[in-house]
Amino acid sequence: MPSERESRREIVLWGKMLHQRGFVAATDGNLSVRLDEHRILATPTSMSKGLMRPADMVIVDLEGHRLAGRRNVSSEIAMHLLIYRLRPDVRGIVHAHPPTATGFAAAGIALNQPLVCEVVIGLGSIPLARYGTPGTPELSDALAPLIPEYDAILMSNHGVVAYGDTLHQAYMKMETVEHFAQIALVTHLLGRQNPLSAQELEKLMVARSKYQGTKSAAALPIAMVCEGGNHHDGRQPAAPSTPSENTSKRRAGSRQR
Repeated sequence: MPSERESRREIVLWGKMLHQRGFVAATDGNLSVRLDEHRILATPTSMSKGLMRPADMVIVDLEGHRLAGRRNVSSEIAMHLLIYRLRPDVRGIVHAHPPTATGFAAAGIALNQPLVCEVVIGLGSIPLARYGTPGTPELSDALAPLIPEYDAILMSNHGVVAYGDTLHQAYMKMETVEHFAQIALVTHLLGRQNPLSAQELEKLMVARSKYQGTKSAAALPIAMVCEGGNHHDGRQPAAPSTPSENTSKRRAGSRQR
């Protein structure tokens, strides 16, 4: 487990990466690391993620109370705390507004089509949570049903949150979401999608467990197949308040808790 000093430097590093890649603008976005069972290290509010220093970080307890730091913690810390409570395996969280993925979120379109095998293996499916006002219980209520089953979530009219067993992994998942959104956008512009079939997904379920570094908890997407075997694409509305009853059948390569 990284030391507090190392975690501070990591947040600065990945915050700069978010800013350089255009995944955040102005003072948008927030990052955090679980230091131990009782303390969370998080970014401060109202500060560019490209200008942070290690000393700017804030330590809070699991209720969001500040334990150390000169600045105020991010106004969206409740979202981070919820993820840490529901996912004991998670040690790093990244929230950002990557343009293409956020465009899908603003259009009400989930990234749930199995279009690219690497994305299926690494993230499974990327659902769309219904809208919740940032910094309020509405947002936590919208995310809560999805957090246990997925490692990255589109937030309607807001952005993306991704998480993993390290902050590095959380950032990499954020990059994957944006890259996949760009690919999916091209398929929309071309007017055609060719999702992987159910049989192809079955093979990826086996391959997923063999990929080093793949620890996704996410369910594999459902292949959208018409009668006669022809693929079709479709839009998915904001996710319902309860996970799918078929989740257990679709999960593969799940983490060991």
